[in-house]
Amino acid sequence: MAERRTRGLRGLVRGAARNGERGEVAPERSMDPRSRDDGGPAQPSVIDNAVYVDGKRVASPPSLPEAVAALRSNPGGMAWIGLYRPPEREMLHIAEEFALHELAVEDAIVAHQRPKADRYGETLFLVLRAARYLDSQEKVEFGELHVFVGADFVLTVRHSEAPDLSKVRRRMEEDPDLLRQGPQAVLYAILDAVVDGYAPVVAGVQKDIDEIEVQVFGGDPAAPRRIYALSREVIEFQRATRPLLAMLEGLIAGSAKYGVDGELQRYLRDVADHAITVVERVDNFRQMLQDILIVNSTLVSQAQNEEMKNVTQASYAQSEEVKKISSWAAILFAPTLVGTIYGMNFTHMPELGWVFGYPFAVALMGIVCLTLYLVFKRRDWL
Repeated sequence: MAERRTRGLRGLVRGAARNGERGEVAPERSMDPRSRDDGGPAQPSVIDNAVYVDGKRVASPPSLPEAVAALRSNPGGMAWIGLYRPPEREMLHIAEEFALHELAVEDAIVAHQRPKADRYGETLFLVLRAARYLDSQEKVEFGELHVFVGADFVLTVRHSEAPDLSKVRRRMEEDPDLLRQGPQAVLYAILDAVVDGYAPVVAGVQKDIDEIEVQVFGGDPAAPRRIYALSREVIEFQRATRPLLAMLEGLIAGSAKYGVDGELQRYLRDVADHAITVVERVDNFRQMLQDILIVNSTLVSQAQNEEMKNVTQASYAQSEEVKKISSWAAILFAPTLVGTIYGMNFTHMPELGWVFGYPFAVALMGIVCLTLYLVFKRRDWL
């Protein structure tokens, strides 16, 4: 099996070389954000390298070949190798030394994988998504971690700054009884650190949701944009945390088969309980943001309706004023019309020589004005 995997890994190298000669880029390589200039000097990728025997560090080899040699020279020991964005050549070399499956190695080289747990023979391969909350940017920053767990080794490959595994290593080295239980104990500590790292993120998101609620009820027009931005972060957080439940359930279910200590199984269940709490909180966050968005839309609609009501009332009041002005204008127009006619002083106007001409004109003006007033009053124009 090891020879078959080695041939497969060498096939990956030869295939990459042939594609490079043809100027082609394989699909999985096109997803790799790292520089493809493999001819330059390699950046240091070994963060920490240690061999443990009976829960205590017995060697700190400066290079990977020396770490493998130290492990081989200490039967019953365990190697814990921590890498940060290793170059492809180095990763393939490690894969040959520890007989890692080519599919898992390809995932570790390319990165950008979903959280998962796969078992290849005696080697367990996990992809974890650590998270940290950047409060100033209101953004959740995710880090990808690949973990290979074998019978006598743990290989961690980080593709981002988070999580900080140095704290995990110090914690394990301060507890030799736990570290004595081997690679499964290291895996538990890594899972526990990743899940515990979600707590500050949950607290940060909760704080932002509380602030958004204040904005919404305060009528802040910037609230919807902030809701959409935080919703995207919560959805990404869901994608990072939800697969952990099935992953931890599988590890717990297979603990007895792979000889995991009973106390360590209880620790894993505790991690699973914390993961369930985180997933439930994140699910609630998404529902809360949807509800807040609905409330915001309702409040905006109510404000718009209130504004339209005010505009309508203003228009109605203006219309009533126009009616009154028009009514009085019509009433005043009647005597003006009569007075204008009789003020033309034409020669042939019999009413001008009539004794009752003036009283008649005044009475006519009064009758017309009174009639118009009564008509407008009856129609509520006045």
